[in-house]
Amino acid sequence: MHEGTAPEMTTGAPRAVGERSHEELSTLVREYLLAGHLIDRAGMPFVMEKGLEVMTEVAVQEWMGASPVYTRRMQRLLGFEGDTVEVALKGMQLDIGAPPEFMDFRMGVQDDRHGTFHLAHCGALMDVEPMGEDTVVAMCHHIEDPTFDATGWATNPKLRMRPVHRPPRIPADRRPHCSWTVTIDPEEPDTPTPVRSLEIGGTRAAALPLADIDGPGTDGFTDYSRPLDPDLKIAEFSSPVLRALADEVALQGHLLALSFGSAVAERWDATATREIVAKQFTGVAGVAAARLARAFGLGDAPADVATVFELHPAFHPRTYVDWKVRLDGEAVHLELGSCPARTEELDSWITVLAAGHDRALQAIAMAVDPHWTVEPDGAGRWVAHRSAEPATEFDEVTLTKFSTGAAFTFRR
Repeated sequence: MHEGTAPEMTTGAPRAVGERSHEELSTLVREYLLAGHLIDRAGMPFVMEKGLEVMTEVAVQEWMGASPVYTRRMQRLLGFEGDTVEVALKGMQLDIGAPPEFMDFRMGVQDDRHGTFHLAHCGALMDVEPMGEDTVVAMCHHIEDPTFDATGWATNPKLRMRPVHRPPRIPADRRPHCSWTVTIDPEEPDTPTPVRSLEIGGTRAAALPLADIDGPGTDGFTDYSRPLDPDLKIAEFSSPVLRALADEVALQGHLLALSFGSAVAERWDATATREIVAKQFTGVAGVAAARLARAFGLGDAPADVATVFELHPAFHPRTYVDWKVRLDGEAVHLELGSCPARTEELDSWITVLAAGHDRALQAIAMAVDPHWTVEPDGAGRWVAHRSAEPATEFDEVTLTKFSTGAAFTFRR
């Protein structure tokens, strides 16, 4: 039963992630993966002012900084560490860079050193093809080549992912959208250590302990030690694993945002960097909130708004972000406490929120219903309430909605 069909509460806290059913947890993890992918889409419009070349550089540094860090964390969490092709491909299946179905990776393993993958559907390609061939080449060549190598490096520095074919598509309707080989050649030189991953690896987010997988695992798999499943479904994991995955996938998003902020800071001054990070947060926050409201069948009641603020991936894991949501009659009270996320040295969503850039909170409330507004209520506190007039969608959210991921529907 989704949230929209549950009895409406009038006071107290909405049900937390840990109190959700297996079905709801499966939905959350898939939504978190897609929301993580949209982080990049939300930020890129605000670096394009310096041109496609700078945007490409920022995207490369953003993914190369974060993906090696969170790839190794996911391997440890689900018990599939190693240095083989299979280990690398498993990690990609649980990566915000490859949310299931939207980025429909089809993978195969021949042996420890050889594998393949192709994309039956690439949502990212659907986003950029209308922008022209130069943008397609930037994403499918200049960004993918170094970032795939960085992701592979996390498993084995000698692992290489090389295209059999890739866009621009010839003919224009070519399927699969791209096809790649994955090989480990002991004679190859090591891929250099991705320098920015060392910086991101030193953040408080990267140092966060892995979530515990606690409780009975009778409703699904308790790890991913089994052979690679080419058609992996999130719902096949047990509830304890899904709870841990929700935390870890949300943390992937924070690591990517930190890496984005670091790349931006090399090219803009401190004030502009904070503004760009805040705009990225606002754009993805609103789109992710709208998707959560739709996925859980929510309406526009105070309890529905509270539920979205409770479940939103920007405020997870709670060991990183101390976030409290309380419903009191017609008002929703929000509070950001002392936590590791507030003390990051790099600009991030939570550091800019703590500094007063709270437009993202308004974007979340408006995504549930445009009549909802959010106002400060003291240091680190806000209150959401209904207003008489509907607000106009923020430009940051509208720009993020350019991605086909904003309206994408999971079908499997």
